[in-house]
Amino acid sequence: MRAAVSIDFLVTSLIVVVSPGTGVLYTLAAGLSRGSRASVVAAFGCTLGIVPHMAAAIMGLAALLHTSALAFQTLKYLGVAYLLYMAWTALRERGALRVEKEVGARSAAQVIISAILINILNPKLSIFFFAFLPQFVSANERHPLSRMLELSAVFMLLTFAVFVGYGLFAASIRTHVIARPRVLTWMRRTFAGAFIALGVKLALADR
Repeated sequence: MRAAVSIDFLVTSLIVVVSPGTGVLYTLAAGLSRGSRASVVAAFGCTLGIVPHMAAAIMGLAALLHTSALAFQTLKYLGVAYLLYMAWTALRERGALRVEKEVGARSAAQVIISAILINILNPKLSIFFFAFLPQFVSANERHPLSRMLELSAVFMLLTFAVFVGYGLFAASIRTHVIARPRVLTWMRRTFAGAFIALGVKLALADR
């Protein structure tokens, strides 16, 4: 009989998911700038962006990022460049973070693509899951691959639920924000500064 997901795994996963990072920041920005629908779309996109990292960890590909300086640095600086681009679009009120009254299908696609890229271009995620998932798979597990897939699915569900919560909270105060031009200006500057700070943090990250 398969063991249930442990409380330790759930608590650890929740701490990781709740901790502010690029995904949380982007979901908050989407909720403030575009409303509740966009925040849910952003949460979904950020969750999808986790899939390649989990797949890499499960298949052992994360070991390449851990051992190859070139592979790690290449992906890292692509991520840094994208975060700086997000900061620029926030300041210019363009792209996925521009304030809109309604979110159409085209802009929703833009939100989800940006959300996916934010998580995909972070090599630390692959290495994190490479070290994180095996700790919760028993040495005598008969089907370790399916167990890791199960744990990954639980982690993704937690991610989506928490990010939706963040996004809906941001969307709930959106009307108070967009009615005040000065607040909008400072909101864009704050998110731009946060994206720059996260980009610098990623640029300084070691394997």
